[in-house]
Amino acid sequence: MMTRRTLRDWITDFALFLFAATFSVVTSDAVTTDPDMSEEAIFADVLAGGFACAALWLRRRWPVQLAAVLLITGSVSHFVTGPVLVALFTVAAHRPWRVTRWIVALSVAPLPVYLILRPDPDLPKVASAIVYFALVAAAVACGLAVRSRSELIASLREQADRAGAEAKREAREEMAREMHDVLAHRLSLLSLHAGALEFHPGAPEPEIQRAAGVIRDSAHRALQDLREIIGVLRAVQDGGRPQPTLAELERLVEESRAAGARVALDLRVAEPGAAPALAGRTAYRIVQEGLTNARKHAPETEVTVAAGGGPGKGLTVEVRNPLPRGGASAAIPGAGQGLIGLTERASLAGGRLEHGRAGEDFRLYAWLPWPT
Repeated sequence: MMTRRTLRDWITDFALFLFAATFSVVTSDAVTTDPDMSEEAIFADVLAGGFACAALWLRRRWPVQLAAVLLITGSVSHFVTGPVLVALFTVAAHRPWRVTRWIVALSVAPLPVYLILRPDPDLPKVASAIVYFALVAAAVACGLAVRSRSELIASLREQADRAGAEAKREAREEMAREMHDVLAHRLSLLSLHAGALEFHPGAPEPEIQRAAGVIRDSAHRALQDLREIIGVLRAVQDGGRPQPTLAELERLVEESRAAGARVALDLRVAEPGAAPALAGRTAYRIVQEGLTNARKHAPETEVTVAAGGGPGKGLTVEVRNPLPRGGASAAIPGAGQGLIGLTERASLAGGRLEHGRAGEDFRLYAWLPWPT
């Protein structure tokens, strides 16, 4: 199916038409000054050249067929040389080499006839052959150069598209980690207090009101976080959503304490707000995931959160809680994707993360860079 010509295509086609016509007129002396040519033969030659130039408007639709017809016609008509060069250029520019080489071979085939019937009277036959070869080679070389440039541009565009798709995929994965870290923390609070209300229906009214308040507040915060994440996904530029910092670690711990969890915080950082943004955000997410896991698997235990370090030393974060007796709790299902995501997050931040059993405790430890 032929695509619609653009303005640039029309200008190119018109320019090549003028080139072919001008070339035929400029080189017409070889025919008009030939004493062996009758007026009828010259008229037929000029008429063939005119039809050949007009046929160039079909070069985009049938380039190979047009080149073959013009090459055959050019063996008996001198005025067709200009259109033949344009046709050869078109084939080389828009068709693969396996097709172009056959057209090039066909262009060389009429050379003996050209030298016998239409030699240039001012040049020896050998010089005429060299000129013809040079013209054919120049037309094919220009076409191949145009084709190579088009392929290079297409390749660069494809690479750019792949890079853009990869960047979008990485952004989605990063957003998925953010959603996991944020929503898992909020929803675990909801599950904890909803479970308390379910198993203690006769609890005092103040405790029920406090648990209901925590559930309402956690649900409100979860919806707010979800709206922020969706807003970032819809934003044209990144960075539209405020990210947590190390200075907000105390607020995170207070939220867990308000939900009824026992959390001890040991913050040994002189100026938490001065921590690098990436390290502080990563540390916040690690503590958030550690508190979430503790509520999931060991809800009755006390969690110890420790953070320390400074410029040149790095930032260390540790979340530790006793292992539950009789195996891990299955009150809230989990697939372990949070720890995998934290490991990737710490690695991308230039640090490392360790997690596993340490004696009778479960220990989550991370080191993150803090340049001087």
